[in-house]
Amino acid sequence: MSADHVGDPPGLATYAQRSADSRGRKHDETEHRYRSVFQRDRDRIIHSRAFRRLEYKTQVFVNHEGDHYRTRLTHSLEVSQIGRTVARALGLNEDLVESLALSHDLGHTPFGHLGEEVLNERLADYGGFNHNRQTLRIVELLEDRYADFPGLNLAWEVREGIAKHSGPIDVNLAPEFAAYEPERQPPLEAQMIDLVDEIAYNHHDVDDGLESGLLELDALVEAVPLFGDPMRRARERIGGAPTRQVRTEALRGMINRLVSDLIATTESRIRDRAVETTDDVRAAEEMLVGLSEDVACANRQLKSYLHLKLYRHHRIERMKDKARRILHALFERYQDNPLLLPDETRARDDGEPLERTIADYIAGMTDRYATEEYSKLFDPSVRV
Repeated sequence: MSADHVGDPPGLATYAQRSADSRGRKHDETEHRYRSVFQRDRDRIIHSRAFRRLEYKTQVFVNHEGDHYRTRLTHSLEVSQIGRTVARALGLNEDLVESLALSHDLGHTPFGHLGEEVLNERLADYGGFNHNRQTLRIVELLEDRYADFPGLNLAWEVREGIAKHSGPIDVNLAPEFAAYEPERQPPLEAQMIDLVDEIAYNHHDVDDGLESGLLELDALVEAVPLFGDPMRRARERIGGAPTRQVRTEALRGMINRLVSDLIATTESRIRDRAVETTDDVRAAEEMLVGLSEDVACANRQLKSYLHLKLYRHHRIERMKDKARRILHALFERYQDNPLLLPDETRARDDGEPLERTIADYIAGMTDRYATEEYSKLFDPSVRV
């Protein structure tokens, strides 16, 4: 193995993103003798404070509702696990995929997408709020572990993947994304992240929804063939086993169908378009990673069912309503009296308005911290 390719996974396809071809970091560093640039980026992400905070950030269920429900942290690990499987099957760079999978939710607020909606409302006159933009802001500016540079100083391809993994960039909505070639496609390693993310959360939201009792098993089997078909097969094969084990067998069948179809469909598109290099990938008119039409349709049906029966369930809505009031109240208090913010937060001088500083602070909160902060600010009996 040549020195230029030290650390790259073996057996990379010609169209995979190699570490030796990275455009490097914003701030110059001497690279490691034994670890590739993407390996180092993965490790920096794992060691960041923003990554550790994901342990107490909502996926669907708030952390205190149960010890076994997924959080943003466990979700990110599951995205990484699926991403590595897809990358290895397609001959892609697993280290880059891991870096993107583990970082893709760093910018999420407390209380899930509800928190993102609240901050976007509050920042309507200041450029809005989006968790992908916030992730880029975290890795480029807000993390402060290193003396030589702000943020994590990740490679250009990782930052590009953060900007592009959810689809085409709109520089009118996110001017900072203009630095990442909005007119070109990202590498395949970045293209897969949004779909792998979706496969992961559809899988575990079904699992958590059934475990919580908010989803009814037989109704789900009848309404959603993507889960119903493997559930029927599981009942035929191990119907005498405990319900949780039968359910797990069905979930394995569901996720296997999605992942296998993603790999096969992407392989077919690569072959049909005669893609041989990363330049071919970047020059393509559309993303090459995707699901076949039949499986994509089945996946949309599952998503629609979850939105109707789980995400809008009255118990979820009650928590979201409480969370909305908590976040609005916190933002208003900090805005009215900035002295309530920590000294180090107020002291940060990055040329941004106060409202952006407040959003950075709130977005970094865990569910638990936001709830405790609300009590400290509004309940006189709680020590500050």
